[in-house]
Amino acid sequence: MEKVWLKRYLPQVPADINPDEYRSLVEVFDRSCCQFGRRNAFVNMGCGMTYAELEQMSRAFAAWLQQELGLEKGERVAIMLPNLLQYPVALFGALRAGLVVVNVNPLHTPRELEHQLRDSGAKAILILANFAHVLAEVVERTEIRTAIVTEIGDLLSFWKAKVVNLVARHIKKRVHYALPNTVGFREALAGGARLVLRPVAVTGEDLAFLQYTGGTAGLPMGVMLTHRNLLANIRQIVAWVGSTIHEGEEIVITALPLHHIFCLTVNCLCFLYFGGLNVLVTNPRDLPLFVREIRPWKFTVITGVNALFNALVNNDKFATLDFSSLRLTVGGGAPMWRTVADRWRTLTGVPILAGYGLTEAAPAICVNPVDIEDFTGSIGLPLPSTEVQVRDEEGREVPSGARGELCARGPQVMRGYWRRPEETARILRDGWLLTGDIATMDKQGFFYMVDHKKDRILVSGFDVFPSEIEQVVVACSGVLEAACIGVPDEKSGSAVKVCVVPKPGMELTVEAIQAHCRRCLPAYKRPRQVEFRDSLPKSNIGTILRHELC
Repeated sequence: MEKVWLKRYLPQVPADINPDEYRSLVEVFDRSCCQFGRRNAFVNMGCGMTYAELEQMSRAFAAWLQQELGLEKGERVAIMLPNLLQYPVALFGALRAGLVVVNVNPLHTPRELEHQLRDSGAKAILILANFAHVLAEVVERTEIRTAIVTEIGDLLSFWKAKVVNLVARHIKKRVHYALPNTVGFREALAGGARLVLRPVAVTGEDLAFLQYTGGTAGLPMGVMLTHRNLLANIRQIVAWVGSTIHEGEEIVITALPLHHIFCLTVNCLCFLYFGGLNVLVTNPRDLPLFVREIRPWKFTVITGVNALFNALVNNDKFATLDFSSLRLTVGGGAPMWRTVADRWRTLTGVPILAGYGLTEAAPAICVNPVDIEDFTGSIGLPLPSTEVQVRDEEGREVPSGARGELCARGPQVMRGYWRRPEETARILRDGWLLTGDIATMDKQGFFYMVDHKKDRILVSGFDVFPSEIEQVVVACSGVLEAACIGVPDEKSGSAVKVCVVPKPGMELTVEAIQAHCRRCLPAYKRPRQVEFRDSLPKSNIGTILRHELC
């Protein structure tokens, strides 16, 4: 296939990368800790952890997992934490011990947690005490042998106790729990510090993560991501941003959860490679606390999703921050709204570099070039060593401008779904990942997301994609957020409904929204129903959950 997008690559971006430059993520970790030992790697609530300290603590945790718990290469360890200093210690400790990390959303219900633990066969879990009562309800029906419980302030200085308590209250109210075989995180680190880590031979083909999908179409499935998958995506992103990033100098605001694949790869792993500093925000939903946490930093990079950027540009305190050092803003996870992108550019002076990916691709597939200055609605060009096609229902590639399913192939694409051979065969064909997302490609090789295939609304035989309707509605004066779904209709089969969150203090009417839509949309795409809401249901990274509006 002709990779027309290569003609639009910046001169310093190679057509291909070497995914085997490093043997494992552990080798990258060792390299960075050696090169940037004295520099802070992570900061949380004003307390920092240097690369040297991260190396020491993760080594201790790895040795403790090996020798005290007896875990062997390939066994699974679950981590159920928000953004705290404990997360990178546990993450790299588990990887250094040759284990497979199972990231768990700390807001999981007992049913969701039980499924993920049973499905993965995890033998141990590191969990924040605030959420341990959820584990207590299900642990006896899982293979968990040891629960390592940590408090928010375990790795923070005593003088930060007041801030720690404030954050703890915002995360979740403490509930009494009773767990068998419980060990404190500090106790585990202290025990491991007295042990010698036994080297484990880890290769690129070994599993690094079981990263569970959102599960909107059924029970979540574990995506098998190898060390090579993640190494490939790191190298692709590093090649893409080139000289925009300065090694050993970057400060990145990490507000999305590290347990999510976007933040895990882009913030944690890529900026570890660069010797960057991750400023961890434990609870980004508390905007006043979020702004207070990042105010002291002359941050150079920030990542987020549309919902986060939308909240920030509508926050008066955020607008008073110093953006003079900001060089790069990266957006993903959901389609970016033009209204949000334009306001972000006006406020910060930096455009949002939109991209596209999914868990099954570790995650990045496409990203806009770093020289893009204005919002175009594109999800960008395929990364180096990545092939992308738009195909019709019969699997044939469609011409430029035509809609079809976006399919991708590259070294970042997963091995398959954990213990789901039939699902793997359905979505992986001849090395190609069938994403289930509808897209188009222009003649330069830029791709444009239309919407998720499963969210398509059929109105009188015509396709309506919610993202287009949402983009129109949020451009209406007084609208803060909007979500579009299909509802049954006797005449047309389905009709368009929008759920709208008005901006605070703004008067908004159904008639005003419908009049706006009449100016911008053909009749079959116009909302038949408009419902006002105080908020919209969102995922742990802030993407709107349309299926919960049905």
